[in-house]
Amino acid sequence: MTFRTEIDRVAELVEKRLSALLASNAAAPEAGGETASPLGEAMRYAALGGGKRLRPFLVVQSAGLFGATEQSSLDTACALECIHCYSLVHDDLPAMDDDALRRGRPTVHIAFDEATAILAGDSLLTIAFETVSAPRCHDDPVIRAELTHLLAKASGWQGMALGQALDLAAEQRPFSPDETMAMQKLKTGALFRFACEAGAVLGRADASSRAALVRYASIFGQAFQLADDLLDAQGDAATMGKAASKDAERGKATLVGLLGIEGAKARLAELVAEAEEALDPFGQEAATLIEAARFVAERRS
Repeated sequence: MTFRTEIDRVAELVEKRLSALLASNAAAPEAGGETASPLGEAMRYAALGGGKRLRPFLVVQSAGLFGATEQSSLDTACALECIHCYSLVHDDLPAMDDDALRRGRPTVHIAFDEATAILAGDSLLTIAFETVSAPRCHDDPVIRAELTHLLAKASGWQGMALGQALDLAAEQRPFSPDETMAMQKLKTGALFRFACEAGAVLGRADASSRAALVRYASIFGQAFQLADDLLDAQGDAATMGKAASKDAERGKATLVGLLGIEGAKARLAELVAEAEEALDPFGQEAATLIEAARFVAERRS
């Protein structure tokens, strides 16, 4: 099975499970469940029908390294994707990045309205914790508690949300390379770290294996962000499904801006090699995760 086939297969599983998780939120209770709720519609619009599902893919693949079944990792993967989708909804708002296009479609605040977009993001955030803490997610309450704790840290004021705050601050003053990397480690890297560490938790991995996966995830997140910045600098909106060249226009802190195109490409190649090296303890079992690192470096959208 090729990497592309595998990531598409997992994406389909995630899509089906997300659709089921969000089905109960799509109708207005006061109408007897027969009238569609704008909030439920906006949540489904934000979470379904798009994206590579890369973060859920990393959860499933990381858990699989330790013999955990896909069924046991799927709800954790979907909870993480809900967090990611919520962050996109809020990032696109006029008060944040003010984007009108996401995944080739109008952003949620354009397709609905700003208030509904805020509430849809809030609701995707909370359903993530509803999902990861529920008995269906895992039969061991200790595992569920650890997953919930890790997801909260990754997505909150010490993780992704802080990264977004720093990203906005970088529009007001120049960031150094170290500050830029620290910001990206939080805004982008925190959820990738959770994806791989959650897989280790689900698979009851030993400390050294867990540390190796966390190192891989940290490098993977850097590679993903650098590739994303290169796409913004060189890509076009039609291919990417979102606006291009916005980072430079807004004065955002990126390593592409600091290193230049060629320097960024060279650093990206180094990161892919480092990610592969981090997986050495797993041998051939980690082949799909190695392909994932190469995939993010080569992607065009």
